[in-house]
Amino acid sequence: MTESLVEVTRSGRSLKIAFNRPQKRNALVPQMYSEINAAMDLASSDPEILVVVLSGNGDGFTAGNDLADFAASPSISPDAPVSQFLQRLARFEKILVAAVHGAAVGVGTTMLLHCDLVIAATNAKFALPFVNLALVPEAASSLLLPARIGHQRASELLLLGEPFTAEAALEMGLVNRVVAPEALAATTEEFVAKLVAKAPSALLASKRLLKSTATTTPLERIAEENVAFAAQLQSPELKAAIAAFFQSRKAS
Repeated sequence: MTESLVEVTRSGRSLKIAFNRPQKRNALVPQMYSEINAAMDLASSDPEILVVVLSGNGDGFTAGNDLADFAASPSISPDAPVSQFLQRLARFEKILVAAVHGAAVGVGTTMLLHCDLVIAATNAKFALPFVNLALVPEAASSLLLPARIGHQRASELLLLGEPFTAEAALEMGLVNRVVAPEALAATTEEFVAKLVAKAPSALLASKRLLKSTATTTPLERIAEENVAFAAQLQSPELKAAIAAFFQSRKAS
């Protein structure tokens, strides 16, 4: 029986996916991508799961693709596990949180561009060494990274491929928090607890609006927001939230 290389843990309304190949710095191989894909599909199909957390066991998040494996079988066809993973990242509808410590190399960094919240330990070290390996950016990072941090900064990261620190990632807006390594798990759990306490339909609709590329002008986005807003006005969650608001007002 093949040993699992990904640890999947369910806790209430959240699902944790931990890369579990620490002896290889969690370098990703097709089996791992397949297991991650299966876990993401589980989260997508289960209406009770609201948040998915990506993390790495051992000394780091992930060293990226296993280069020996990648050189031996470099399939990136649409049905290859790595291609399926990238597609799932781009269309994933649940809230995606990453807890990063140690090395986050290559896809270990580009996957974070698809996450909704990223918490990094002070010892996190990011790198996008694609050009250094005679490769090009992937996971839509050539589109998402300039949009996030500007063309010049994105060019520096992608063309020079030099590693950068958690503090630099925070300053560029690539992560939400930087905390001590020993506080990473607890801080991530605090984020998750706050998220799962929200009205699910409002939370997921807000993510859809934040990720939508269908609109190009403020007027178009207002129209798109109005559709989602109207749907929320009819939701039982809204009635419960308003009732709770007025009850708290009376209590005070």
